[in-house]
Amino acid sequence: MKFRCERDVLVEALGTAGRATASRGGALPVLAGIRTQLTGDTLTLTGHDLELTISVDIREGVKGSEDGVAVLPARLVSDVVKSLPSGAVEVEVDGEQARITASRSEFSLRVFPVDEFPRVPEPVGEGVTIDAAELAAALRQVVPAASSDDARPILTGVLVTAEEGGLRLVATDSYRLAVRDLPGQSVLAEGQSVLVPSRALNDLTKVLSGVGELTLRLGERDASFEAGDVRLTTMLIEGDFPNYKGLIPSAHPNRLTVSREALLEGVRRVKLLAREATPVRLAMTDDGLDLVAVTQDVGQAHESLDAKYEGTELTVAFNPDYLLQGIEVLPGDEVLIESVDSLKPALVKSPEHPEFLYLLMPVRVS
Repeated sequence: MKFRCERDVLVEALGTAGRATASRGGALPVLAGIRTQLTGDTLTLTGHDLELTISVDIREGVKGSEDGVAVLPARLVSDVVKSLPSGAVEVEVDGEQARITASRSEFSLRVFPVDEFPRVPEPVGEGVTIDAAELAAALRQVVPAASSDDARPILTGVLVTAEEGGLRLVATDSYRLAVRDLPGQSVLAEGQSVLVPSRALNDLTKVLSGVGELTLRLGERDASFEAGDVRLTTMLIEGDFPNYKGLIPSAHPNRLTVSREALLEGVRRVKLLAREATPVRLAMTDDGLDLVAVTQDVGQAHESLDAKYEGTELTVAFNPDYLLQGIEVLPGDEVLIESVDSLKPALVKSPEHPEFLYLLMPVRVS
């Protein structure tokens, strides 16, 4: 195999495909490699760790001389190409060696055996087109609420379900819950749902920039997303997602409306004194909103904000990071916080954008 490619194009493609490579390869060292296939003037880079597959096709800026397939060490080849001067990079694979040259620089790397690289799954199912920008915005709102604890695999996924004439995305780590509706998107049959790993969806958001449309294919055990020259395929999570609807209170007697930007800035400032898992307290009264953080032997912070409040005087404490993450992805200029009492989940949402809601568990304080 032999080809020339522009360095910047190759660096970007290696970075994208490399997200799906195993860091060390584990029992299969070849999984730490990127499968590189040249067909004419099209170069396809594929990372695959048995659960997630990312393939990138490079059609612009590539000049092929000799077709072939090789598995290059992902991290090393990426570091090497990044270090090269701008311009064309030439890659030639002969036997067990890959020779990479640019200007006066030359590297020789050992490659993995091609026949040891596992078979890459082909996407199955009928393709459905989705607006890429809208999906990317929804993923940024929902994916952070999924758990990162592999001991609870169900909660590491994002529930994708058909709901109310459209698509609904749901994630929870048991401390907060994010729900986003995409009206008019008929990807699933009514009542159907799948559980997609949040890691895969997080990687997907990074390749959706500048893409107009996305093609989604759902199989029985996997989901495939095609965006421009990138295709991401992930195994689905098996199991039943928690009954999230039962977590959302049916009535909220207390309602606080406050400027989103003012609340963001206020929580960020007060959070400086919220150390060692100290929560930020929201004291809500007819006079407005007070933010308070007290850390013993360190100090305390207090800030007052103008706000409209309807209900009985109430103080609720939240994990400041979880609170900020919800507000940061909230659309609109105002934040509506609906609460029952200091111990029940509070609903954080935008009065202008009902398609997204963020449910947050309070922290018990003395």
